[in-house]
Parts: sequence; C-alpha cells; structure tokens
Amino acid sequence: MASLIAEDISKTFTNSAGQSVDVLDHVSFTMSRGESLAILGPSGSGKSTLLSILGALEPPTSGKVVLADTDPFLLAESELARFRGRHIGFVFQDHHLLPQCTVLENVLVPFLADGSAGEDQVALASQLLDRVGLRKRILHRPAQLSGGERQRAAIARALVRQPTLVLADEPTGNLDQKTADTIAELLIELQQEQQTILLTVTHSESFAKKMQRQVRLENKHLTPLD
Repeated sequence: MASLIAEDISKTFTNSAGQSVDVLDHVSFTMSRGESLAILGPSGSGKSTLLSILGALEPPTSGKVVLADTDPFLLAESELARFRGRHIGFVFQDHHLLPQCTVLENVLVPFLADGSAGEDQVALASQLLDRVGLRKRILHRPAQLSGGERQRAAIARALVRQPTLVLADEPTGNLDQKTADTIAELLIELQQEQQTILLTVTHSESFAKKMQRQVRLENKHLTPLD
C-alpha cells in the first residue's frame, strides 16, 4: 500500500506583473516505504516547488497529498509542525545546520516539535551520528566540520526519527565527486535500513541512477525515464 500519494498536484504563482504562471500541472504518482525516486529536470522546472508541496511546506493550488494516511494540509498549524517532525526528513544542498548548536543538538532538532528531547532521544541521535561516522564530532559546531561532515550531520538529522518520507534537494550539489558518491551511498544505505521513502531532486545523473526510479520534470509534467 502506498505511503505517499500525490494526486493531480497543480501549482500556479502570480508574477510581479500580476500574471498567473503555471509551474506544475496535474502531477500524480505514488510511493511505498523502502522506495527511492530521483527527479531530474532543468532549473526553474518546478522541482523544488514540488518538494515543498510534498514536504507540507507549501500547499498546492489544486490536488492532494496524502502521507502516512494523512492529508497534511487539513491539519491545524500546531499539528502540522508535529506531523512534519514525525513523518518528514529534509536534506538540502546547503545543510541548513544551526551554526550556534553542536552537531548533536542539530540532530535533535526534529524532536523539538514535540517539546523537548530526553535521554532516549539523545541516545538515539548519538547512535546515528556514530553510524554516519561523526562519533568524535558530536560536540563540534558546523563551522568546525568539512562539507561532507556537515552533510553527514544533515542526513542524521533527517533520519533520526525514522520518518515516512525523506526529501533531498540537491544533497550532493556542493560536494566534490568523491565526497558526493560517499554521501549518496550513505544516504541510500540508511534509507534502505529504515525502509523510508526517499525522493531526491538532483542535476546529477550518476546520483539519480542510484535511485530505484528516475523521472524528469519538464513542461509542468513528470515523465518516466527509460
């Protein structure tokens, strides 16, 4: 049974001239736990907009998203924050770690939607940081880490609650090829272990080929790649 359903998703923006601009037009697909999907496409094609909608950060103009049997856009704002914290993990091209916080504190951020993190959550975050090779870095701050280490921390943060869905927006875009390959393999390995859904936007065909399915977003529509 599908854990993620995107049904007839359309998105229209109004530009500075007051004109309507269609970005997505009746985009539909489903995914189940353990599946991975790469979305390729030119800049400006709406890839990041689609991720924002799937991540319940921005509502569609029309259509519906169902994640873990819930339409997040029907939730109250306080419930929506808790839903995101529990069911959705994000990995960005720029890691978006909090500079004033340690690596461990950054990984604990998804628990804050529930109020606070206790001993069990700290232990879980520490174990995951060990798993991504940052055991000796948990008290460091992001500025003290390399680019690859920051992305490892971001992956740990995204996966610490074993979410239903992980959304990765160009997660290797700022890394050299060797580091990018290592990060990609780590992300996929952990995703498979946890049986989460992994959906990534990328310009990298080599990264995309590591996913189980590849599609192209162009001219407002998704097209499967052969």
